[in-house]
Amino acid sequence: MERLPVAVDDLARLLGIVVVRRRFEDADVSGMLFRGEREVIGVNEVHHRVRQRFTIAHELGHHVLHPGRELILDAPVRVNFRDRTSSMATDREEIEANAFAAALLMPEPMIRAELDRLPEEIRRDVDLTIKVLADRFEVSIAALGFRLINLGLTS
Repeated sequence: MERLPVAVDDLARLLGIVVVRRRFEDADVSGMLFRGEREVIGVNEVHHRVRQRFTIAHELGHHVLHPGRELILDAPVRVNFRDRTSSMATDREEIEANAFAAALLMPEPMIRAELDRLPEEIRRDVDLTIKVLADRFEVSIAALGFRLINLGLTS
C-alpha cells in the first residue's frame, strides 16, 4: 500500500512538470498550467497547503486528460486557470480535472483501506470519519466528503 498523503509534487516532477509557488495578483486564482517548451504548474502560495495539493492534482488532470491544446499569445502556450469557480465546475474539462484530482489524491483502494483501519467509534460518526480521513489524505473536508459520496461509501 502506498503512503499517505499522495506525494503530488513528486508525481508532477516525475512527469517532467515544474511546480512553482508564487503569490498571484488575483487571490481567487489557485493555479494554472503553462504549456510551452516546458510545462509549469503555477500555484498560489497564499492558499492553504491542502488547497495547493488539490490545485496541483487538478492541473495534472489537465496535463493528462487535455493534452496538445494551445492558446497562442506571444509564444505557444496553453494556460489553464483554477479559480474559486473550478470547484463548482460546470465546464466539462474542469469537471474532468476535478474528478482526476480526487482520484489521484484519494484513490479508492486507499480510502477503503483507511476506512477499515478506523476504530468503530470513529466510523459511527460520519463527520468525524470525514475529518480524520481528510487529515490523513491532506485534502479538504469537502473534497473527502464528495469523494466518499461519489464512491458510494456515504450519502
